[in-house]
Amino acid sequence: MREPKYYPTKIEGIFDTHAHLYDERYGEEGTFSSDVLERCAMAGVTRVLVPADNMESSKAAMSYVEVNQGLSGVDLYCSIGIHPHEASSYCPEVRQWLIDTLQPEVRSTYNIMALGEIGLDYHYDLSPRDVQREVFKDQLNIAYELDIPIILHEREAVGDSMDILRSFKKEGRLRSNPGVCHCCSASPEIAAELVSMGFYIGFDGPITFKNNKSAPEVLNRVPLDRIVIETDSPYLTPEPNRGLTNEPCYVPFVAAKIADIKGMSVEEIVKITSDNGCKLYGINF
Repeated sequence: MREPKYYPTKIEGIFDTHAHLYDERYGEEGTFSSDVLERCAMAGVTRVLVPADNMESSKAAMSYVEVNQGLSGVDLYCSIGIHPHEASSYCPEVRQWLIDTLQPEVRSTYNIMALGEIGLDYHYDLSPRDVQREVFKDQLNIAYELDIPIILHEREAVGDSMDILRSFKKEGRLRSNPGVCHCCSASPEIAAELVSMGFYIGFDGPITFKNNKSAPEVLNRVPLDRIVIETDSPYLTPEPNRGLTNEPCYVPFVAAKIADIKGMSVEEIVKITSDNGCKLYGINF
């Protein structure tokens, strides 16, 4: 295996807003967590949000935060929710567990900041599309009723996703800060519409790929105060480490690419995106 490359300078205060650090690639039950978090600290990553995609991983994310909070000086947060791939597992018991776990006292214990990942994914169709749509709508209702942002996952389902969000917006059932469009692959026009709804837009590894010609145009349609950075670890590793298991310590390469496109310094982008992440999730900074 080739040696990973790290960003040449440490930039303090980075917020990786999306990293699945409980994943088995980091060791059984997170046994390598301290190494990952040490590398976070070395890269200047001081905050990480650990998202989930089903009931099992939601519990894993909560446990990860509880066990590893503060290691190497990294503040950890998490989300819980049912990903569209897992929509077929959604049932009254899972729904009630989400509601119970999103009560304020539980949220504060585990630093649960969002409901997600939720949305639609028509690429693999691992759950029937009609089931995905109903589960997405039900979780949107839960997020609105419990006043918590969502982490939106959308892949090859932009039409249905936007129709649902527009309907909720029209009915007044989206928060003023609805959440974040994670790993945004939308057109510039759709990204701008999501921003107009109040969403933040998440950019990660693919923005560094040489064949990603749409990234500059999308970025130029998203205001600076709506951009957050993420890795989606262990997936979507940015250049120059593409092909290796992704980690939050590689997120400076995402910030650097955004800085290059925006004509700004990396330090400026880190400060802006970290502040945005805190505003998105209601974190004091």
